Amino acid sequence: MINDRVKEAIKSYSDELTEIRRILHSEPELSWEEFKTTDFVCSYLDKLGISYRRTEPTGVIAEIMGGKPGKTVALRGDMDALSVEELNKELTYASKEDGKMHACGHDAHTAMLMIAAKALNEIKEDLPGNVRLLFQPAEEVAQGARALVEQGAMEGVDNVFGIHIWSQMPTHKVSCTPGPSFASADLFKVTFKGKGGHGAMPQACIDAAVVASSFVMNVQSVVSRTIDPQQGAVLTVGKMVVGTRFNVIAENAVIEGTVRCFDPAVRDHIETQLTHYAENVAAVYGATAKVEYTRGTQAVINDEESALLVQRVAAEAFGEDVIYHEKPTMGGEDFSFYLDEAPGSFALVGSGNPEKDSEWAHHHGKFNIDEDALTTGAELYAQFAWAYLNRS
Repeated sequence: MINDRVKEAIKSYSDELTEIRRILHSEPELSWEEFKTTDFVCSYLDKLGISYRRTEPTGVIAEIMGGKPGKTVALRGDMDALSVEELNKELTYASKEDGKMHACGHDAHTAMLMIAAKALNEIKEDLPGNVRLLFQPAEEVAQGARALVEQGAMEGVDNVFGIHIWSQMPTHKVSCTPGPSFASADLFKVTFKGKGGHGAMPQACIDAAVVASSFVMNVQSVVSRTIDPQQGAVLTVGKMVVGTRFNVIAENAVIEGTVRCFDPAVRDHIETQLTHYAENVAAVYGATAKVEYTRGTQAVINDEESALLVQRVAAEAFGEDVIYHEKPTMGGEDFSFYLDEAPGSFALVGSGNPEKDSEWAHHHGKFNIDEDALTTGAELYAQFAWAYLNRS
């Protein structure tokens, strides 16, 4: 199941892999702005002689054509950074862009996929099938995967595999459990309209601040009292804008938040209940409510056969003790859109090491990875593709 040439190649490219990751880390680009990153990937693929096409406005779809007939497996690595200020100023490869940072590990994903492509390209004559490489933009805004699918990324693909570096797991550990991995991630916005007026004359007004506050305090019972406790769900109000002045009763209030869960029926229920609660709370006070519910990413549900293959590949490549069973996270991932098109799985590769201060949460300004995890991720990409095509 494991290709020794791939293992040796990636081991020999360890320094190059680290260098690529550091270049990408120092030059972060936000979602839909990954123009330099796209150019960087394309230049690298040109040197390897791997065919590709650019996607619009950013991103790359490449293809390694195997020397033997077979199926097609897709490997995905995302490329975009976040609007986060880098706090690791002491690093020689710290972000050069104020207010922009690879605070989620996408620089590592891109670098790992590039080196995996290099190793797989060297054995392409032995590949019984093709490997599609998806260098994806705009994961952080949950739009890039859908855009690549619309531009043909999954046409003819039989299985898709992705990796996320994970600071909450020890370095080198690999988790890929069948079933739920990442939650669906939706956005909601509730606008309440009351009747403004003088702060000294509340009897003549309908206070939108009171309406909004009542909604925030009561809407949590949607999760705590209307959903089976064994079903995971989160409803978070993250933003509330109300009022204009200390002595003016607010006429308008706007609330924004997110909903996370794994079950489509629970998702539908929460959307319905949000509207129900907003309208009825507003009615109690004589106000009105408008609810906007936007569905973002879907839940990432790992295909059992694919996930178990990842586990077997990881165990054979790195040893049985590398297998880790991370609990499903309420974080969102637009990898879910690829799984609408073909079975597949999404693995976590640990990069947390207290000795290297790499256990900071994703999206934090101090986030960094233990670069020893890079070769684990790169080899897992390549070995999974090899194992899937040969197994197929």
